[in-house]
Amino acid sequence: MIEKLEEIKHRFEEVSQLIVQPESMADMKKYSKLNKEYKDLEKIVKKFDELQKTIADLAGAKELLSNEKDSELKEMAKTEIEELEPKKERIDEELKELLIPQDPNDSKNVVLEIRGGTGGDEAAIFAGDLFRMYQLFSESQGWNLSILNLNEGTSGGYKEIVASVTGEDVYAKLKFESGVHRVQRVPATETQGRVHTSAATVAILPEAEEVDVEVDMKDVRRDTFRASGAGGQHVNKTESAVRLTHLPSGLVVECQDGRSQHQNFDKALTVLRSRLFEIELKKQQAEIAGQRKSMVGSGDRSDKIRTYNYPQSRVTDHRIGYSTHNLPSVMNGDLGDFIEQLRIAENAEKMKEGSEVQ
Repeated sequence: MIEKLEEIKHRFEEVSQLIVQPESMADMKKYSKLNKEYKDLEKIVKKFDELQKTIADLAGAKELLSNEKDSELKEMAKTEIEELEPKKERIDEELKELLIPQDPNDSKNVVLEIRGGTGGDEAAIFAGDLFRMYQLFSESQGWNLSILNLNEGTSGGYKEIVASVTGEDVYAKLKFESGVHRVQRVPATETQGRVHTSAATVAILPEAEEVDVEVDMKDVRRDTFRASGAGGQHVNKTESAVRLTHLPSGLVVECQDGRSQHQNFDKALTVLRSRLFEIELKKQQAEIAGQRKSMVGSGDRSDKIRTYNYPQSRVTDHRIGYSTHNLPSVMNGDLGDFIEQLRIAENAEKMKEGSEVQ
C-alpha cells in the first residue's frame, strides 16, 4: 500500500504544478478536470502524511522505551505507544477506504425520474411525497433541482415527474435511490381505514455529456406540441413543448417546463442522452454481475429497495436490512443515514472483492 501511496503523492505534486500553468487555466475543461483530480488526491495525500508522521512518532516512542533508563520517561513512552498504535490502525483503515476505486460517475449531475406504480391514485400521491423528499434533501445539500416534465395525478401527486438535479457529487449520494419504493398506509381515498400497499419507481440517471453519449440527430424525430399544466401564460398558446423520439431505441422524451421551444429541446436532449447512457451502464453492470452480484449497487429500477410504513413510522431498506423509526423526518428529506449506510455497505463489498483478487 505504501508504494501505491507514494505514487499518488508524486501524481499530486505533478497536478499541483499543472493546475497553475497558463495553458491549463485558459482551458476551462482541462482546468476543471485537473481541479477535481487535485481535490481527490489531496484527501489521500493529507491522510498519508498523517500516517507517516504517526509511524515516525511510534518508532521514536518504541526506541525511547527500549533505550531509556529513566522510569518516568519509559512510562511516558509506553503511554504514547498505547495511543499511537490504535491511531495508526485507524488511519490505515481510512486510507484503504480512500484507495477504493471511485465510481467515475459520482461527480455527475442527475436526471431524477419518479413514476407512480401499483396503487392507482395513492401511488401517484406517494410519488409526489417522494419528489418532495428529494426536493428537501437537495435543498439541504445546496443542490439545484428543476422540473423538466410532469404528469399530475387525478387526486394529487404525479403519475410521472422528471427533474434535473445539479450540484456537487449528486450521483454519488443519490445513485442508491433507483428502484421500487413501497408505502404502507391508509390512503386519503380510503373510507374504511384500511392500510394499503402502493409503490412508486425511482430512477437516478447520471447526466450524460456529449463526450459520454453521441446522439446522431438523424436518428431523432422532433415534434412540438402545446404545453399543459402549470407554467404561466405560454401554456396552451404556443407549441413550446418538445417531444424527442430516438428511432433506433424507441425512447421517447418530453419536456414542457421551459419557457421556450429552444429551452425545452435542450432539456429533452439532456434527458435522452442520460437515458441512452443508462442503457450502456446497465450493460456494463450486467457484465460485472456475471462475476459478482452487488448487494447495493445494481440500481435496477425493478428492484424493491425500500418500504415506508406509516402506522409504525418505520422506513426499511431491504438491501442492507437497515431500519429507522423516524419516518416523518425521512419524508422531510433526512436521507443522510440511509445514504451513509449504503455507502459503507458498498465500500465493504469493494474492499472484500479487492482482497479476494489479491
